[in-house]
Amino acid sequence: MAKEEHNKAAEHHEHAAKAHRSAAEHHGKGDHAKGQEHAASAKQHSQTAHTHSDQAHAKSQQQK
Repeated sequence: MAKEEHNKAAEHHEHAAKAHRSAAEHHGKGDHAKGQEHAASAKQHSQTAHTHSDQAHAKSQQQK
């Protein structure tokens, strides 16, 4: 169902945003290793969100 995919995408976008904020905070404090860790997590969540967005779009197109 497209709604489920949209919800999954939104959830991963929220996780990505949180990880980006954490990365920025750690980089600002000079903890670059932890900042890189959070940045990698943000990237993964962003990519997963993109995948779910594509799936939601495809399912929406099928329902027309």
